[in-house]
Amino acid sequence: MVIKDLIPKYKEYVQNWRRYFHERPELSNEEFETTKALAKELDAMGIPYTVNKETGTGLVGFIKGGIQGKAIALRADIDGLPIEERNTFEFVSKNEGKMHACGHDGHMAVLLGAARMLLEVQDQLEGDVYLAFQPAEETGAGAPKFMEFGDWFSKIDAIFGGHLWIDLPAGLVSVEAGERMAASSIFTIHVKGKTGHGAQPHQAVDAVVVSAAIVMNLQTIVSRNFSALDSVVLTIGNIHSGSEWNVIPGEATMGGTVRFFKREQEQEIVDAMTRIIEHTAAAHGATATLEYEQRVPPTVNDEASSELAERVVVDVLGKEKLSPMRKVMAGEDFAWYQTEKLACFAFFGIRNKDIDAVYDHHNNRFTMDDSVLSGASAVYAQYALLWLHEHNNK
Repeated sequence: MVIKDLIPKYKEYVQNWRRYFHERPELSNEEFETTKALAKELDAMGIPYTVNKETGTGLVGFIKGGIQGKAIALRADIDGLPIEERNTFEFVSKNEGKMHACGHDGHMAVLLGAARMLLEVQDQLEGDVYLAFQPAEETGAGAPKFMEFGDWFSKIDAIFGGHLWIDLPAGLVSVEAGERMAASSIFTIHVKGKTGHGAQPHQAVDAVVVSAAIVMNLQTIVSRNFSALDSVVLTIGNIHSGSEWNVIPGEATMGGTVRFFKREQEQEIVDAMTRIIEHTAAAHGATATLEYEQRVPPTVNDEASSELAERVVVDVLGKEKLSPMRKVMAGEDFAWYQTEKLACFAFFGIRNKDIDAVYDHHNNRFTMDDSVLSGASAVYAQYALLWLHEHNNK
């Protein structure tokens, strides 16, 4: 049996599961029914699995190869988003205020399809395959917690994952080596001045004015502290201060995010932010502090894993389906796996204007061309099959 020959066989199966999950989104760390549905389907396949009983969310399936060898994991994230869906097709979300608006419904379906395909070539597997259905990707903390669940992560030698991507035409696949997705960190700035009357600003230290100065000065980090050839983003997403029209507020808070691709740049960014925030506040007679939290490191594919993935895509889908794609500033917690294991993260195109699959991720009208998902399943399955073959201890 050849994996690529199974694509049409499982096309409807994968589509149906994607639509099933799309109707039933659950938020991060609340994926209880999703986990039960996945467990039930693995039961139907005869695949043993372990559910994270501590949380009730997430599980890892296990396919034992017919030949002894190493182990690889295939990963899918399973959480939805707090978004009210505005699509009108039959399988829209049934859960009010919740939506699979990032493609995780498709990720689960793709991995279930890959599991079905791997069972058909189980006797050819030169090692074992773990099926990692991970919760809470949208929080950035799902992967590191999932790595600590059970012993699956310590047993694997490599991991493969991917993201359905609306910027790529349906059916195309990107598996380039190097920087693929940015590190994502969040921060909060606390400003403390002095409250006063709106008619007598000279007797106050205006936290709004100080905050505005900090916002503007922070922009110089990207424009004047790093090379124009480096990709760095610093965004202030919210400012909260004051409640009355005639009161000068003495305190303010701001929140935002930082994105970058080079791990060594993070400390430089934090140092520059701290310097600008503290000195700008001091120049206005105020004080300000920075709270900084790393969410995910950059997603970076190693050369060997990407080269293997390229061969897999060409073999399974054809050379014309292999497509370059620019790196993106969005973050992905799959990057945590890459800090410890050989790994490749792929992008699978789902854009199709004929069915209105054109809206960006996290949009309330996001959807996909799910007719191509069984092709993605085949890439997952073939990657596992080929990686185990080429890394078998013969």
